[in-house]
Amino acid sequence: MLFQDERFGMFVHWGIYAVGGWHEQEQWRKSVPKEEYIKYAEGFCPEENSPDEWLELAKNAGMEYVVFTTKHHDGFCMWDTKYTDYNIMHTPYGKDLLKEVSEGCKKYGLKLGLYYSVPDWNYKHSVNFGGDHQLKKPNPGDEPNEELYKTYIKNQMTELLSDYGKIDALFWDIPPYNKDASMNEFVRSLAPGIFINDRGYSKGDYSTPERSIPKNKAFTTLTEACQSVGRQSWGYRKNEDYLSHKLLMASIDSVMSKGGNYLLNVGPDAKGHLTEEAKESLRVVGDWFCRVSESYKGAKLVDLGLSTHINDFLVTKKDNNLYFHLPPLAESSGLALKPIDVLPEEVVVLNTGETVSSELEYMPFYYDGLGDQTPYLHLMGIPVNRLVGEVIVIRATFPDLDELLKKWNAEQSELIL
Repeated sequence: MLFQDERFGMFVHWGIYAVGGWHEQEQWRKSVPKEEYIKYAEGFCPEENSPDEWLELAKNAGMEYVVFTTKHHDGFCMWDTKYTDYNIMHTPYGKDLLKEVSEGCKKYGLKLGLYYSVPDWNYKHSVNFGGDHQLKKPNPGDEPNEELYKTYIKNQMTELLSDYGKIDALFWDIPPYNKDASMNEFVRSLAPGIFINDRGYSKGDYSTPERSIPKNKAFTTLTEACQSVGRQSWGYRKNEDYLSHKLLMASIDSVMSKGGNYLLNVGPDAKGHLTEEAKESLRVVGDWFCRVSESYKGAKLVDLGLSTHINDFLVTKKDNNLYFHLPPLAESSGLALKPIDVLPEEVVVLNTGETVSSELEYMPFYYDGLGDQTPYLHLMGIPVNRLVGEVIVIRATFPDLDELLKKWNAEQSELIL
């Protein structure tokens, strides 16, 4: 089930804005007149089966689901909808791209979620009275009408949730001024069990922090953080500034350790292909993720009150394993882990599979000959320099870990009291 078994997904921002190659919100940000912007549809012609390229990359990267932009703020629809001619069928390509993505997801065993923008800068009845991601004023000839626009959305939702197989999630974007719980209820009537995010007409099932991570806090509700491989745009952008692989790894590690899902975005170009830099990001980050993913799936964040002299040190637990998630700047080749006072059965660096030496030792950080004279766990020989380009995750296996956690937590509580 999504948010339990499937934790890592691919976000795909793809539309006619790829023709301009500047930003997916070009029409709004540059105040491009509608009659000029819609000409991009004439140059949008993906190559046959181009989604297969990035769906295969998603699978190889350890991703388990895809969230695809069916309609972004510009109002252009990437499927064969009968409610507007402003869609993929009226381009040189002339084929249903959502159908191709849906079939590709089945081919690679990926679940499918759909992105749908509440703002619509093209449909004549949409409400564009200024504000967040809304046009400053309606287009010439528009007839803004909130109820008629919601009818349009419901008609399109009926298509999207009826014609493309099982849809596991709906990602609304940009909440409207006026809430309406019936919109989510309508969606659920079409797709029982679907997960709906918190950016639509009413409170949804999960939150979606964007390009940011809540610090030092476990998620207490369903959360799906989203980030793009590029800093400037979510859609295809010429001369994009690509985020470092290490930053993406650190972001994924922090979100997933705290119990969240992670949605990593790419933006195909007008022919449907990713840049070499985007593909490299998926390959490198995906290779790392596949090697350390056991520390997230089925694991829970635990707080041992570890005294490590390292900031933002996260620990997850699964079965009899503790996973130590080193911060992006791993400071040394060893860790002194108070209050752990039991030798693990095995210590392994998930990144490489190599074992790490361990001992119980009176570490100088904690030992002054006066107070606490307990020897604590010391891990040695962590390959921090060889793995300087990755976030390091270490697995330590203990006998009867649940009982040990009770003991260590009780000791920490006594110290606090």
